[in-house]
This record gives sequence, C-alpha cells and structure tokens, in this order.
Amino acid sequence: MAYPKKLLAPGESIKFEMRPHWRALILPMIVLIALVFFGTWLFFLTDSSILRWIIGLGGIVILLFGVLIPFLHWITTQYVFTDRRIIVRQGLLTKEGRDVPLAKVNSVSFEQSVLGRIFNFGVLQIESANVDGTLSIKDVPDVEEIQRDVYRLQEEDDVRRRGGSHGNNTSPVLPTDGT
Repeated sequence: MAYPKKLLAPGESIKFEMRPHWRALILPMIVLIALVFFGTWLFFLTDSSILRWIIGLGGIVILLFGVLIPFLHWITTQYVFTDRRIIVRQGLLTKEGRDVPLAKVNSVSFEQSVLGRIFNFGVLQIESANVDGTLSIKDVPDVEEIQRDVYRLQEEDDVRRRGGSHGNNTSPVLPTDGT
C-alpha cells in the first residue's frame, strides 16, 4: 500500500518508502505452522467435544495474538522518505505517526546486531533539533544504505531551501571555479 499523495505538501515528492524488514514475519509464520500441526493433532486425538471446543478456542486465541496481530502491525507500518521529511506511520484502528523535517536532522546513525548483519536490517536513529529528540526506526531493511540516502536527501533539501540548483550539480554553498 503506497503512501497517499494527498498527505504530501505541494511540490513534495516521495523518494522511497518501505515496511519493516520481512524477518518480523518469521516468528508469526512459525507460530502458524506449529498451530496448524499441533492444533490438528490435538483436535483429532481427543474424543471429548468439550476438549475439542477448548482446543479450538485456544487455537483461535493463539492465531489472533501470535499471527494476525503481528502481521497487521507489519502491514500497517510505513517508513516514507520524501525530499523534505521522514515520515513514520503505523496502526490500523488507531494511527500513530511522526514526521521529522530533513532541515531539522542533526545526525543519522544506525545499529545492527549480528542477526541484523546476516539478514541485512537494523535500527536507524535520527537525531533532530525537534522537541521530540531522537526518532528511532526499528527493523529497517538495508539500514546502512538508508543512512547514506538520508544524508543525501538532507543535502539536496538544504540546496533546495537555499534556492540553489542541484540539477547541474552546482551548489550555492561550494565554489564551482575550483577555489
């Protein structure tokens, strides 16, 4: 599901958007497979209809909290990077969002565990001059590349705000005559 264009400011464009890393779905898939296997086995092992109802209700609860809710959390979380800001949105029934203007970004760092290095994901931390402080985005795919892209977007936004043109690779900040 793409980020709605109507929520962007005039002239603002999306550079890239993503969801949390797919590894967030590994545990729910394991729970689903185990639930189907053991739930079916227990269901047909018992003869009592009361025990079958208990097993069925227990399976529904496990399915809801172990599979459906984590999947809905993953599918409704968006990380959007525009040419002016970083947007994090999540939630199905209740929405939660946070925007950080690129002009307010002080530093961008990342953390990557051993598992993160294997599966190529990490935590992106964006320190800003906003009152809210640091924006921590978890489960970012290709976190190292995203860190570099945020710095690039920040530089392009700075050139845009100063009225410079970066179409011909000139910057109003740096001299072009080599001095």
